[in-house]
Amino acid sequence: MDPKPQSQTEPTPRPQSVGEALVEVFGTKEDSEALVVQGLLDSAGIDSVIVSLDAPQEVLPGVGGVVIRVAQEDAEEARRLIEEYRTSAEQATDDDEADDVSGPAA
Repeated sequence: MDPKPQSQTEPTPRPQSVGEALVEVFGTKEDSEALVVQGLLDSAGIDSVIVSLDAPQEVLPGVGGVVIRVAQEDAEEARRLIEEYRTSAEQATDDDEADDVSGPAA
């Protein structure tokens, strides 16, 4: 017997068809940054996958990174969310730097 009444169950994830094209919406060399962006997309209800682009370090040192891919129909919304996040993060950094320059209030 299901312990939750039917009205409280989690929404069913949207089924993806086999072979559905995934589109790259974000790339970085930092795994931690990719995880933050994936969390942002997840909180907006956009399913995503992180794909490693690591190259053999003995052949191509320093080459690699990770990309985030989403379903093609979610790509535009995902890019918009990522751009909004970057813009707000840059503004917060600029505000913090301005506070550091002006020093403590007298």
